[in-house]
Amino acid sequence: MKKIFDDTQVAFSLKGDAELNRAYFLFKLIDSKALVRIGTVLTNFAIKAHLPVEGLIRATVFDHFCGGINENDCITAVDKMFTKGVSSVLDYSVEGKEEEAQFDAALEMTLKTIQFAKERLAIPFAVFKPTGLGRLDLYEKVGQKQTLFPEEQTEWDRVVARFDLVCNEAHKKNVALLIDGEESWMQDAADDLVTEMMRKYNKEKVIVFNTLQMYRWDRLSYLKKLHHTAKNEGFFIGMKLVRGAYMEKENKRAEDKNYVSPICISKEATDDNFDAAVHYMLNHLDSMSIFAGTHNEESTYRLMELMEHRAIAKNDNRIWFGQLFGMSDNISYNLSENGYNVAKYLPFGPVKEVMPYLIRRAEENTSVSGQTSRELSLLKTERNRRKLAPILI
Repeated sequence: MKKIFDDTQVAFSLKGDAELNRAYFLFKLIDSKALVRIGTVLTNFAIKAHLPVEGLIRATVFDHFCGGINENDCITAVDKMFTKGVSSVLDYSVEGKEEEAQFDAALEMTLKTIQFAKERLAIPFAVFKPTGLGRLDLYEKVGQKQTLFPEEQTEWDRVVARFDLVCNEAHKKNVALLIDGEESWMQDAADDLVTEMMRKYNKEKVIVFNTLQMYRWDRLSYLKKLHHTAKNEGFFIGMKLVRGAYMEKENKRAEDKNYVSPICISKEATDDNFDAAVHYMLNHLDSMSIFAGTHNEESTYRLMELMEHRAIAKNDNRIWFGQLFGMSDNISYNLSENGYNVAKYLPFGPVKEVMPYLIRRAEENTSVSGQTSRELSLLKTERNRRKLAPILI
């Protein structure tokens, strides 16, 4: 298969020189674990001390990785990307909340993004995080089948009601809904809840998608078991496949609590697990839809090759590729240029509230071998290409 992801002219066609230089500067900083650690400490201190740093954050890391402070702010980025055929998934990226009022606010925002998606061809999916609608500790207790106190049961009933309201709204408006994966110790309860939503709303086609974090060695067997259930009960499966976002936290918790880590023993094992899940889902595309959320070029090529080998149309709506806004533009825009379905996760929210997401994103980039260096290499190539372009003309 033709290698397409080195074409930086296509990859950065929407970036002016100033944006290109800012991206290069940011990834140079992220490339240093020490600077990321120092920057994280200083940023957290500045925000807690109410220092006037929002403008600086907004003009640099926030604007590179986020669409804006609210859903209307995002429309400029949404429309701009769609000129190149790249769709958007509006992702309300406020994390770590614990109060009912905050969960209700996240619910309202999710319902709003479903309406946005209904009204705009450029937004084919809505998305939410399970912990956006309920406490992580409560998911953990439910997943472990512990007896809930009466007030906890009431609280869990509200979580279930929020899930159902969102999924019902997506079903009524015919908007596909991605539900993110999170920490393994809360995921069992989320999985059970999402499966119940699939039973209810995926009877005719896929509306509700769960997420499989394939750095977990048990996820392929989970998928196969779910498929068996779905065949017996007559519902479709939607899955967003990702490698995972909490590796260091997962391994540390397993070590601290002395249990076997749920994370694969190596990156190679994770890659194999991801590719095996893609292969399995393609084998059962009659009853499944795939959102391949990956920044890995080799896995992307493998999926493209499988589609070509099986004569699956590039724009088959059961297969989508996804990357994060501000990252892997060489994959996103070259996929779109070649006719594939591709969407960028576009985070948004108030600057201070989104900082935990941005810090996690920076830490992930430093821990994923080769990711930041690849971004830097592509940005450098495009900067050099533009410098030479006038001479070639």
